[in-house]
Amino acid sequence: MIRLILPFVGLTTGLWVWHLATTDVPWSVYDQSLLLSGWLSIALLSLAMLLALRPGWLERPMGGLDKIYRSHKWAGILAVIFAAAHWLIEMGDDAIESLFGGASQLGDLHGSGFVEAMRDTAEDLGEFAIYVLFAMLLITLWRKFPYRYWRYLHRAMPALYLLLAFHAAWLAPVDWWQQPIGWGMAVLLVGGSIASVLSLTGRVGRQRQMQGTISAIQAPELRITEVTVNLGNAWRGHRPGQFALVTFNRLEGAHPFTIASADAGDGQVTFLIKSLGDFTRNLSQKIRVGQRVTVEGPYGCFDLNRVNRKARQIWIAGGIGVTPFLAWLEAAARDHLPMPEADLHYCTRNAGADPVVERLQTLCSNHPSIKLQIHDSGKGETLSADALSASNHSGDRAEVWFCGPASLGRALERGLRSAPMRLLRFHKEAFQFR
Repeated sequence: MIRLILPFVGLTTGLWVWHLATTDVPWSVYDQSLLLSGWLSIALLSLAMLLALRPGWLERPMGGLDKIYRSHKWAGILAVIFAAAHWLIEMGDDAIESLFGGASQLGDLHGSGFVEAMRDTAEDLGEFAIYVLFAMLLITLWRKFPYRYWRYLHRAMPALYLLLAFHAAWLAPVDWWQQPIGWGMAVLLVGGSIASVLSLTGRVGRQRQMQGTISAIQAPELRITEVTVNLGNAWRGHRPGQFALVTFNRLEGAHPFTIASADAGDGQVTFLIKSLGDFTRNLSQKIRVGQRVTVEGPYGCFDLNRVNRKARQIWIAGGIGVTPFLAWLEAAARDHLPMPEADLHYCTRNAGADPVVERLQTLCSNHPSIKLQIHDSGKGETLSADALSASNHSGDRAEVWFCGPASLGRALERGLRSAPMRLLRFHKEAFQFR
């Protein structure tokens, strides 16, 4: 997220500074702050709209669709923050004039009756859209608000963007369009508007969507449902560790699930789905064999081929986060691929009743280089950064691949960053798309 958002903010601010440096008449602090906050807001919102297209060519540079969506989320949040600053600054013009006198130079812009009417309309629409943006941000951050309702509210974002793009285009200073800042705004507004239209017409990700049929449903554990979908020849294959967006119910929408099976070339894709919300709770009772589903993908860069084989490998799976590692091991066993030396840590609440434990043990028995360690939290066996660093020599280069609860991932990463071992990389999936 930082690798994209910070350079983007720096670039957009740089275009504004460039414009400021080439302006003949210096503007007041009020004018500059109003324009900069509005420019950053619409630029970040345009970036969020473009990232929402799920561009496949950005996956590898950014580390997967999950990272793209995390950047999309934070670009949207920052856009609303700058929009709030823009609104507050605009509301403060009367106070500034009463304290210091004079008037905003932006108010001196004049045009024909049609232009003035369009500017007034753009201002009113922008103010309305900002109020709605504030409300949507609060709802998004309120984690208890049901996802199935939130997704419909979120689908209104492209329409709000078009209102704000209209606002920005008509209220931007005329001389901007003859300078780099105006050219940059034009590119972003056109790109964001196209992305909005594609989103409103339901065309995002359509080229990667295919229809399949549920061929098997199992419940190996009370809170886990194993679903196998037959996609036939439409499925172009996947790499072990990737995920797909699966729609079981059109009203519920698509959810990301890691693919738990290796690609056998037969169009069969298996998902291990944990009960984490209203829809996934008792999922096995809500779906049936033969049911038609929509699968979009594959996505993600949690890929065994990207492992640094010169570094010590530490693989950590927490609960349902074991799915990409199952796919790794299954693919390696089927294709007789050499596996790197790795410590595979599986964290579970009850190892004795967990069917995945036996499956892991069977798969790891085919790969002597994989050292499997089971951590049963029910017996007080918790995994910590201290324990991981203690098992490695000081100065060793290590690479960690983590998939599991976000809180566990954050704790382990913080601890390993300060450990004596040289942590080259801590790769983890970011499945919180909301």
